[in-house]
Amino acid sequence: TFSELDDHHNLDHVDAALFMHHEDDPDLHNHFFFFLNEKVFSYYQNKVVEGYPKDISEVFPGIPDHLEAAVECPKIDCDEDSVIFFKGHDIYHYHMNTQTVDKKHFESMPNCTSAFHFMENYYCFHGHQFSKFNPKPERCTASTPERPAGSSTGDDDDHVEREKCSRVHLDALTSDDAGNVYAFRSHHYIHKDDGSDNITVEAIDSAFKEIHSDLDAVFSYDNHLYMIKDDNVHVYKIGEPHIHLDGYPKTLKEELGVEGHVDTAMVCNDHPHIAHIIQGNKMFDVDMKATPREPTNERPLSLFKHVDTAMCGPKGVTVVVGNHFYHFDSVMIMVAARALPEQHRVSSGLFGCDH
Repeated sequence: TFSELDDHHNLDHVDAALFMHHEDDPDLHNHFFFFLNEKVFSYYQNKVVEGYPKDISEVFPGIPDHLEAAVECPKIDCDEDSVIFFKGHDIYHYHMNTQTVDKKHFESMPNCTSAFHFMENYYCFHGHQFSKFNPKPERCTASTPERPAGSSTGDDDDHVEREKCSRVHLDALTSDDAGNVYAFRSHHYIHKDDGSDNITVEAIDSAFKEIHSDLDAVFSYDNHLYMIKDDNVHVYKIGEPHIHLDGYPKTLKEELGVEGHVDTAMVCNDHPHIAHIIQGNKMFDVDMKATPREPTNERPLSLFKHVDTAMCGPKGVTVVVGNHFYHFDSVMIMVAARALPEQHRVSSGLFGCDH
């Protein structure tokens, strides 16, 4: 239906979406808006509007990138036609006529991963629950969380099964020095103990509260997890609990000498001090022992236009694209390969699901 979204290979998800109500401006009224990373797409009658995608800041000045939710609020509910944007605990009321923004911080509001306006009610979805909320800026408070009718009762086994067997692509993946696997998807992370079938699923907030959700990349080095989100690097000492190091986050440029969006990163046993960084269809190396660190040895990845995530383990390299993965014996073989190896499904091959 919205085929142009697929033309942007690094924009492989939708952060937020809304159907605009603003009769004062026919260029916006009754248009669909999709927000992906720093871009916004506008559609009218299922056709992309000429000139889109554009930067979010160009169309909605004062609204940040990498949103988590958005919902329209017509003047009958918000006194004037507005759009409400959500990012973390920050809520942005964007006033359409004046193009001004009211930003408020609400610790009492859950982190909305989607927002929806239906009839006279406004809904904030978070995890497997939702809350109703008052959309007006001065009264933006949420009700007690509820579960959608017919949803799971929250049984832990059902939750683990649902997350590990999901066909939604992984955001980030790594294996630590002990061989334990960490897989990140949206607001959850999956932990698989080395050499066993023991798999747990937890909210990212519970172990990595500084990250919250939507991790870009992660790699393990020297018993630490290096976690990349947007332009920042967080470092955690692996343990129970994982300890966020003082002085972090640092910028990608400051910590790794890297600029731009990172799709995935990994450290392999054959070169235990080299972080392999992948951006689009290119890979380069960062020597973790160097001062300052900087990217070197850039080379193309002929088999992949885009990689969702990848990791190194005792048996080689696992490259994940969508809900499938490919195995290579080493990074050198992956770079030199001219044909894809056998394709495996992530849910069954990595997490033991039967579907």
